[in-house]
Amino acid sequence: MRKLKITIGHHVLHVDLYDTATADAVLAAVPFEARAAIWQGEVYFQAPLHADREDSARDVVEPGELAFRHEGESMVIGYGPTPCSEGDEIRLAVPANIWGRTADPLAFLAEIEAGQLVRVEQASE
Repeated sequence: MRKLKITIGHHVLHVDLYDTATADAVLAAVPFEARAAIWQGEVYFQAPLHADREDSARDVVEPGELAFRHEGESMVIGYGPTPCSEGDEIRLAVPANIWGRTADPLAFLAEIEAGQLVRVEQASE
């Protein structure tokens, strides 16, 4: 399984990549750094890659799923209800490509501040 590590502050997310064109593009772009942006229920950041919207793109994600929004070319980590959500679902602003998953706890994301450094790099298997 292909793996990435996303570091935000002193927190690390270990990510398993899916077998998708977007995951391939993410892997080809690492390592890179960006600055976090926040929206209620999600942390997102610019990524130096391009990927077209996949047929399987969706706006409702499960906790731990990582998405790539081709509008704005940003990675999105949804961790809770957003202003678009209905009930407790995690609904992104627009459909996005789901490219990976983490089993790590996400509660710390609620404490991330805009502008914090995010580092994305390949992880050892």
